[in-house]
Amino acid sequence: MIQDVLREPAKAAIFLVVDVRPGSEDTARDLLADLAGLTRAVGFRAPDDQLSCVAGVGASMWRRLYQAPPPRGLHPFRGLSGARHTAPATHGDLLFHFRARRLDLCFELARQIMRRLAGQVDVLDEVQGFKYFDERDLLGFVDGTENPSGPAAVAAITIGDEDPAYAGGSYVIVQKYLHDLDAWQALPVAEQERVIGRRKLDDIELADADQPANSHVAVNTIVDADGTERQIVRENMAFGSPGAAEFGTYFIGYAATPDVIERMLRRMFVGEPPGNHDRILDFSTAVTGSLFFVPPAAFLEAPTSNPAPTSNPGPAGSPDGSLGIGSLRRAQKELP
Repeated sequence: MIQDVLREPAKAAIFLVVDVRPGSEDTARDLLADLAGLTRAVGFRAPDDQLSCVAGVGASMWRRLYQAPPPRGLHPFRGLSGARHTAPATHGDLLFHFRARRLDLCFELARQIMRRLAGQVDVLDEVQGFKYFDERDLLGFVDGTENPSGPAAVAAITIGDEDPAYAGGSYVIVQKYLHDLDAWQALPVAEQERVIGRRKLDDIELADADQPANSHVAVNTIVDADGTERQIVRENMAFGSPGAAEFGTYFIGYAATPDVIERMLRRMFVGEPPGNHDRILDFSTAVTGSLFFVPPAAFLEAPTSNPAPTSNPGPAGSPDGSLGIGSLRRAQKELP
């Protein structure tokens, strides 16, 4: 069974990336096995607010945690350098992606996890995201319009027969982008629309004749040689600190293979052909970049046995916001 990746757009999120200190592998592995129970215990207080948590494991951490061979597509994030823009590669052993309709639920679950990991990990990045008006980013455009839904979404994110030992798993890439809002807001709306490739007010994609080759929409449309468009599921969130004049978008993309997102990033930062970079990068700078494997829920609970191959991963999550595994009673006892 896949982890709880597919959800309706959240109103709040926390993205937490940590490194596990040497000698703390058992603590981290036990925490991952108990994650579903902790999620249920916290989410039980407000089940209608749909708390969930997805955990990802980085390439260097995999061999420290598990004896099983690594998933076929798992490797360190590959940084990119184009003529004008760079996508840096930053380290991360574990990723926790918390989502809910209320930030306090995300906060409490993150607090409980960090209590378990106290003195065992170093926090590399922690970002609190929020819904900004009608699913817009801080640039003022709707974000995530092209996300697939239903069976297409499940197919887009779920590993299948290509790596049967990890069928039901997924991959996730995260990047933190900081926006130059002063420069962006100095652009006329019509020019902003050419950068993004959509109309700002109604979110309608520009006609082909008006779509610049370096627009965000054009660059991020990936089509195979046979005409098949490749899809991912984005769960991006706005974040910022007005007092510090920091404004950004936390990109998080799930896919059945990292190849799809990696090709998008090459087109964005290097260009196809080289030099045709995504023009949004003239106003938005990537400051982090990491790749993680999202193990099937059953593997997290019992990592000594590989998950059985499956062609039908079933529903993406359960109504109570849990991963569907673990012990609620055990997790509840650990709460203060």
